[in-house]
Amino acid sequence: MENADVFLGLQDFLERMRQPAAADFVKSIKRFIVSFSNNAPDPERDSAAVQAFFANMEVAFGAHPLWAGCSEEELDSAGEGLEKYVMTKLFTRVFASLPDDVKHDEQLSEKMSLVQQFIRPENLDIKPTFQNETSWLLAQKELQKINMYKAPRDKLVCILNCCKIINNLLLNASNENPPGADDFLPVLIYVTIKANPPQLHSNLLYIQRYRRQSGLVSEAAYFFTNMLPVEAFISNIDAKSLSMEETEFEKNMEFARALLSGLSTDLDGLSGQINQMAGQDQREQNESRHQMLKRDHAIRPKSSEGKRSSKGDQSSITKIPTISELENRGASILLKEDQPSKVFQDYPYMFAHAGDLTINDVENLLNNYKQLVFKYVCLLKGSDGASAAFPFSRSQAQPQQHVETVEKSQDNREIVQNIGKSKLHLQSTTMSTPVNNNRLNAVITEHLKENGTPSLTLN
Repeated sequence: MENADVFLGLQDFLERMRQPAAADFVKSIKRFIVSFSNNAPDPERDSAAVQAFFANMEVAFGAHPLWAGCSEEELDSAGEGLEKYVMTKLFTRVFASLPDDVKHDEQLSEKMSLVQQFIRPENLDIKPTFQNETSWLLAQKELQKINMYKAPRDKLVCILNCCKIINNLLLNASNENPPGADDFLPVLIYVTIKANPPQLHSNLLYIQRYRRQSGLVSEAAYFFTNMLPVEAFISNIDAKSLSMEETEFEKNMEFARALLSGLSTDLDGLSGQINQMAGQDQREQNESRHQMLKRDHAIRPKSSEGKRSSKGDQSSITKIPTISELENRGASILLKEDQPSKVFQDYPYMFAHAGDLTINDVENLLNNYKQLVFKYVCLLKGSDGASAAFPFSRSQAQPQQHVETVEKSQDNREIVQNIGKSKLHLQSTTMSTPVNNNRLNAVITEHLKENGTPSLTLN
């Protein structure tokens, strides 16, 4: 079931189709694609039409001189090539073609996004001997590849690879009897929730409807069949299915919603407070600039050259935003996002709990930390050489103030030094966001307390 094999099968199929003897096949395939595309979506009818076409063409291949003397494997390879070619052409027409399927995908993905924030292997009664985060991560990555492909077989391979990793893990960890479905399904459910593969419902329907029937047998059929109850279980997941108290389950779901909604249930209220805070910073900065300009005017000559220089200095000053301003501006933009959680997709430990982390996470956390420090230093260097001292804890000394000035103006040095005084705070292990703001944290925390949502701290 390797993708390389089907690629060679497709290449062989296309080479045979280019031969003059295959002209009738080419016409039949093109005619079917055009006729099929002109009809309104009807999954049941569409599936029956595609399966009938594949079956008829496979019989025709076996009786045609182009495949004379070929083995069963070569004929099967021709069928794989036909499926890949036809379904790639029809993909946009048949995949998630009904609004109900699209809605189901969205609901299922939202359910997994929430549950994955607090689910533990123990909630699914997964035995400690079968718990292996490294293997689970590999299985998740295979499942997440499912939307990279258009052919039903290729999507099925993603599911098979995921299931094989899990199955091998269980076999290696089992010292006695071979693991059964009672051991396999809970792990597959856990891996699927953690992976949250895109459009899982539509992908399963697509494979079920358009995968050649002769290709959905034996091992492929067994593992694929296991995915169907997994989807049903996740869709209907509740406190009882996770061995939780109802109140605990609802509390966890509410907490997860708060995280995924950007730590706020009232974006307008928070945006107003942030704007007020940003406005106060702007007024303070304008007042400071006004005082500096007055001093500058008092010591500079009143020549035309001096006026031009003063204007030039004012222009250069207004082009230098402080780190605090950048933080406030970014926070305001983040709170206006439709789906703020997507912003943090590149930070896998953003919503992790201490109990989620294993020794295998150390390397990833270290790499994330190094990237974060690099971005932090680049940000400071880009702010006219502000200090690169890193505030690991509040007990450490204040950041150093090293400033490289372009001009000798004392006013400009004061402004650049103000940038160097801004501090970035990081959460040591469970977060990977590059910039946080103490004042913003206070606003968000106070807002969440007032609205009955669990208090969260960003730094």
